Amino acid sequence: MVFAGKGRWALIAMLLCLSAGLQAATLKIATLSPPGSAWMQAMEAAGARIAAETEGRVTLRFYPGGVMGDDTAVLRKIRFGQLQGAALTTGALQNDFTDVQLYNLPMLFKDFDEVDALRAQFDPELLAGLEEAGWVAFGFAEAGFAYAMSKAEVTTLPEARALKVWSPSDDEGAEAALRGFGLTPVPLGIADVLPGLQTQLIDAIAAPPVGAVALQWFTQLRAVLDLPFMYVYGTLALQRKAFERLSAEDQAVLRSVLSETFAAIGAQNRADHEQAMAALKAQGLQFLSPTPEARAEWVAAAATARQEMIDSGAVSAERYAALQAALRAYRAP
Repeated sequence: MVFAGKGRWALIAMLLCLSAGLQAATLKIATLSPPGSAWMQAMEAAGARIAAETEGRVTLRFYPGGVMGDDTAVLRKIRFGQLQGAALTTGALQNDFTDVQLYNLPMLFKDFDEVDALRAQFDPELLAGLEEAGWVAFGFAEAGFAYAMSKAEVTTLPEARALKVWSPSDDEGAEAALRGFGLTPVPLGIADVLPGLQTQLIDAIAAPPVGAVALQWFTQLRAVLDLPFMYVYGTLALQRKAFERLSAEDQAVLRSVLSETFAAIGAQNRADHEQAMAALKAQGLQFLSPTPEARAEWVAAAATARQEMIDSGAVSAERYAALQAALRAYRAP
């Protein structure tokens, strides 16, 4: 068939429109971050940069504040194509790639210096593992160290075992860690933690101070055990097949902008961690230091909990051994 005159130009115009439609993409991303929060401001700014640098071919549409449901609901919507990604804690992705929760192992790190040294070595491995499992992530943003916070003044492990401790729903790693300490986990979605504290369904949490302040959990708590319990971090993950529909040029823009954004979010969260600690003290929460004997008991229980998690397959034995070797090398005089 031969197209001539106006028919030919109409065909060309139609093909150009189809081409533009195929190139344009809106990536729908869910997050629990509240509207107007620093996290949302940073991600929305990143979305604006991406739209500008791709000349409108890629836009990010965020659904903040948990409006798309909890992590389980969000992951289901991603599988069904209703969403293309989410900003979430790494535990939500454990079923696809268990080692993504490597840094979550209880009482693994003593301080942020250790965190920074080990993450520089292992972050690339974890991001590559996520990609192989079907997710494209752009780095990890820390929420800080989680501390045990409760309605009662508790410093010893036997005292803690009498408490009902919140565990994030569908986070098998967190639940396994608590059980490893001999604690009683009560799985709840994040939105249910405050009501759970108010109704005595739970009487203790392990959470970063930033989260306890932002989500108003501290209003129902009395004491903080001054002992870093677990390092908590999150990521923004896009379904790899959705990411790969983009041109190579646009993929490069997303990797550059979102990696830079998550590094900046992590740095800001580090500063916010210290401010949140101060805010908890200002609100009257008691910071309790365990005795040397009680501390030793917590440390020994953490080692047992870590090993039980490795034995259960929560994290691969090979990568845990590599991390421990690197940690010993870092700590060596």
